[in-house]
Order: sequence, then structure tokens, then C-alpha cells
Amino acid sequence: MSSAMANVKTEDEIILFEKEVKEFWTKLKSVYGTEQINQTLALRDSCKESIKALSEKWSKKLKEGDLMIDKIQEYRNEILQQNQCISENQDHLPKIKSNLNQEEEQNKDLSDSIQELKEELMKKKGIMSSKNKATKERVEQLCKSKVLFEERLGLEIRRIHMTSCTPPLDCIAEFQLKVRETNNFFAFVANIRKAFTALSYKQSA
Repeated sequence: MSSAMANVKTEDEIILFEKEVKEFWTKLKSVYGTEQINQTLALRDSCKESIKALSEKWSKKLKEGDLMIDKIQEYRNEILQQNQCISENQDHLPKIKSNLNQEEEQNKDLSDSIQELKEELMKKKGIMSSKNKATKERVEQLCKSKVLFEERLGLEIRRIHMTSCTPPLDCIAEFQLKVRETNNFFAFVANIRKAFTALSYKQSA
């Protein structure tokens, strides 16, 4: 069969199909009427719109479901990572506790050392206070003695390097050694006075 004959046959079939469709619509209109056909077509279009809307709605829900599944998977991965971190932390926990215990012991030792230093410092302060008090009392006593020597004995006490005396005494070195050993200044003055008295008797004899 040639191509021209095939085309002619196809055109004839199309013309025949269109004729049958027209006859069908003519019979349908004669049976149901134009208004009922229009209602049917409107109902069909409405159904198509409803189906299209439902399709779009469910397509959107499916996409949201896919997104939710992705989010759930992300959350699962995060939970797995957190569980892994918790497991690692639990493994390190005994070591951390041990370090904390060591630090607490070191802090306790340091606190004990600080307390001991405080107590020692308080003792030293007490000793220094006692020494200062004794020194103050000693100074007051020496001041009283100075006034006594000046008023009663007619002696003047001045701060000088005590290496010699006038008139010279042979026993001055011995008296100096004694006053350094005993710290008894009254005895030193009395011995000096006796030595000067004895020297004056010798010079007048």
C-alpha cells in the first residue's frame, strides 16, 4: 500500500469519527436536552477542579511529610551525637572526679598552711607586742633613772661613744664588760662613782 493511499484512509477514518461524534451529540441533545448536558459538563469541570485541588493539597502534605521525615532524621542524628558525647563524658567522669578530689586535697593543704602561717604570724605579733611593751617600759625606766641621776646625784647622761673617761680609770674596761653582760646600769654608775671617789682620795693624800 502506498503512502498516499494510507493518508487517504486515515483522513476518511477521521471524517467518519467526527461524523459519529456529531451524531452522538445530536442524539444526546435530543434525549437529555442542552441544559442537562451543560450541567453535566459543569459538574465534570467542578469535579476536575476538586480533584486538582485535592491533588495539590495532598502533594503539599506529601512534601511537608518528606520535610518532617528529614527533620526527624536530623533530630535522630543530633540525639546520636549527644548520646555519644554523653558516653564520652561518662568515660571521662571518673578522671574528672579524681582531679577534683586532688584539687580539693591541695586546697585543704593550702588552707591548713595558710592557717598555720596566720597562727605563726599572730604569735610573732604577740611576741613583738610584748617586746615593744618591754622596750617601752625600759625606756620609761631609763628616763626616770636619768631624771633621778640629774636631780639627786648631779650626773648628766649624754649619748656618746663610751671608750674613755676623764680622769682615766684603770678599771673602766672591766665595768664596761660587766654592764654589757648584766645590763645593770645602776651598778655600773655606782662602781664608777666609787672608783672616782677612791681616785680623789689617792690624789689628795
